Amino acid sequence: MSIDDIGTVVAESILEFFDDPSISTQVDALLRHGVAPVSEAVAHADSALAGKTVVVTGTLPTLSRREAEQLIERFGGKASGSVSKKTDLVLAGEAAGSKLDKAKQLGIPVLDETDFMNLIGESK
Repeated sequence: MSIDDIGTVVAESILEFFDDPSISTQVDALLRHGVAPVSEAVAHADSALAGKTVVVTGTLPTLSRREAEQLIERFGGKASGSVSKKTDLVLAGEAAGSKLDKAKQLGIPVLDETDFMNLIGESK
């Protein structure tokens, strides 16, 4: 099994963490007390970004690039640094440049920040 962005070192660290008996005891106690962890990606599996690859380009009016990427991931999408045929959507701000040009050339939908926030149902 493999998970995007999880390499061998991180995977081994996770296994080592959960092999610790005291951690298992704590997790069991949390589960017994009704804690039911749900991934945000799963919670937003029905969102407009679920399973989509989104590229952020240019300067957005109110969001930093990192904030935009966190929203993409929180709503089930994958933030990517480059435009390709696998890109589903481009979030473009001012001075977008070559990524915007390539998106238009490939016929990939382009949204500004306002349209993006409306798409995910958030307001800033």
